[in-house]
Order: sequence, then structure tokens, then C-alpha cells
Amino acid sequence: MACPHLEYRESDGDREFDTARAFCTVTGEFVQPVHADICNERYGLDPESDCEIFREHAGLDWDE
Repeated sequence: MACPHLEYRESDGDREFDTARAFCTVTGEFVQPVHADICNERYGLDPESDCEIFREHAGLDWDE
């Protein structure tokens, strides 16, 4: 399951981007493309097991 907290936005409210950028709705910030790879389950990554933001928001410990 791709992360439900990831959105792609074409502006930051003040300026328009040429290409949509990854935005995390949990942190309220744009994330680096490498972090969006986790969100989009690229390279065998999974938000539930590999993303510190997702895990903290879901109340998951790293031991789980």
C-alpha cells in the first residue's frame, strides 16, 4: 500500500513548480524524492516498515 499521507503538489501557495513535488500531509512539508521512494514503495521499500514519519504517526515502535 502506498502511503496515504503523500500528495504531489504543483505549488507551495506562493509559487508554481514546473514539476509536482512530493508533500507529506503528516509533517506538512515537502519531502525529498528519495523519501518519496519509500512512500511509493519503490525498490522494495514499505512506508509501514521503513518510514519514520509513517511509523511515528501510526504509533508503531521499531521493534514491531
